[in-house]
Amino acid sequence: MKAHQNPLEPKVYIVGAGPGDPDLLTLKAQKLLAAADVILFADSLIPEQLLQFCREDAEIMPTADKTLEEILPLMIERVRSQQKSLVRLQSGDPSLYSATHEQMQLLAEAEIPFEVIPGISAFQAAAAKLNIELTVPGVVQTIILTRISGRTEVPEKEELASLAAHQASLCLYLSARHVEKAQAKLLEHYPPETPVAICFRIGWPDEKIRLVSLEQMAECTQQENLMRTTLYIISPALSAAKGRSRLYDPEYSRLFRQ
Repeated sequence: MKAHQNPLEPKVYIVGAGPGDPDLLTLKAQKLLAAADVILFADSLIPEQLLQFCREDAEIMPTADKTLEEILPLMIERVRSQQKSLVRLQSGDPSLYSATHEQMQLLAEAEIPFEVIPGISAFQAAAAKLNIELTVPGVVQTIILTRISGRTEVPEKEELASLAAHQASLCLYLSARHVEKAQAKLLEHYPPETPVAICFRIGWPDEKIRLVSLEQMAECTQQENLMRTTLYIISPALSAAKGRSRLYDPEYSRLFRQ
């Protein structure tokens, strides 16, 4: 059988896998998976269906049971010593809650070349499932992506209640285990009837989406036993409120339409 000719450079590709649906992988991510020699994937956060795009002879290593101190030497060995291309497959988008910051720092210190490929984040996939726009003219024009303090502390200046004061479209990650505390902080500024979308494992076969009022947020989470991989969208955009962009208004003059 003819040996595989790998067109990729020997380096680490940090690839955003999206929220879970294989169809939401970017074309670039698919191309990298199809060509890479080695795939390191966070198996507790990424469904195995995404591996369908990998080469049959690729080395595939799950990393849920490994520490960064165990993962980094694997990267260095495969790229520097074996001159192989390596995809580090991360859930969602690498720029959000993906623990890629420390990986990139250590790779740079070790002089291992790397490239970051963005992916679709859960808040984008959830908005699409809900058929909503999170920035509705005259209703809300700001999106806040945040989390509540838990095992990883949030800086005091980013405390949830202070962010809730903006009453923006607030996308709350990694907070299901502290949902009662989060609800109390949000209720300091959002009305109790503010709509909340509770989104569990968006893009996975067993995804769940529940629409409730803010005052029901904790109760619903606990009743559904949603402790991991849950995103909350708290937003006036989820209501029936209507708004219209000026961009396509017939009375609005712009460069391409006088």
